[in-house]
Amino acid sequence: MRKVAVVTGGTSGIGKQTALALLREGCTVYELSRRETGVEGMHHIAADITKEDAVKAAVDQVMAAEGHIDVLVNNAGFGISGAIEFTDTEDAKRLFDADFFGMVNLNRCVIPVMRQAGRGRIVNLSSVAAPIPIPFQAYYSAAKAAVNAYTMALANELRPYGVTVCAVQPGDIKTGFTAAREKVILGDDVYGGRIERSVHRMERDEQNGMDPAVAGRFIARIAMKPSVKPLYTIGASYKLFVLLSRILPCRFLNWMIGLLYAK
Repeated sequence: MRKVAVVTGGTSGIGKQTALALLREGCTVYELSRRETGVEGMHHIAADITKEDAVKAAVDQVMAAEGHIDVLVNNAGFGISGAIEFTDTEDAKRLFDADFFGMVNLNRCVIPVMRQAGRGRIVNLSSVAAPIPIPFQAYYSAAKAAVNAYTMALANELRPYGVTVCAVQPGDIKTGFTAAREKVILGDDVYGGRIERSVHRMERDEQNGMDPAVAGRFIARIAMKPSVKPLYTIGASYKLFVLLSRILPCRFLNWMIGLLYAK
């Protein structure tokens, strides 16, 4: 029986490459996004993951066609940048709605399906920015840190039912995510140009980053593994950074991050 995989944000970037990799693994792939048209070879469902009714309708559509869902990859999201002081709280809430609560919406619909089947794999997309919080991108880092905590808790809740959960932390990936980032430059004069310098450095690193196809293949492999650990990091250098974030004193770690992204 072919496995059925659902990928959110599956029409571009990491999500698209993950969906294509799962397709090559022999899965029947449904990709969700707000776009009206999808990717050739996959089933496309236009849905806004921040809307619970839209998510439920999408999951119902997959179940009506296939009768089971074996893999869910929660990839959809976007980024904002700017100083905390000058970022509207409503903008921060929109980011959490997409990057965190959109994942929650999908999981709440898919978990009962997987639990009743006694099997399933949920992969939540996090970021290296979770263990290494980036100044002037605080809300993105906070949302991804929330993904990590949620993932570890959910993994323990679902373990007895054969449903396994993990999060994958990419680093810098060359995708359209960079251009789509919502930039708040208000207050840059107050902060001495540090907002623009920080975001410019981040965007330069992203555009010199990993090919999204490499990340997609990695995520697909994790999605298809027999068993998983709670957190994965893509790339040897980023694995080192995450390790350092665990063993270095917080004060020293934050000083180092400041040297990179807050000067």
